[in-house]
Amino acid sequence: MKLYRFLTGPDDASFCHKVTAALNKGWHLHGSPTYTFNADAQVMQCGQAVVKDVEGKDYVPDMKLSEQ
Repeated sequence: MKLYRFLTGPDDASFCHKVTAALNKGWHLHGSPTYTFNADAQVMQCGQAVVKDVEGKDYVPDMKLSEQ
């Protein structure tokens, strides 16, 4: 099964830690990061897609992707 997640967060160390944690759990970067201004929160927001192949499991819509 191939899984996809889109990680988002403010442009600070917490976003870098979120991506680093995913990479250390076997996720791989997919595509380029994104960067945009969130006018409601008045902060810059980052985004990064990550993918992961998981053998021996089938996808079900209610699975928590971050725990795979």
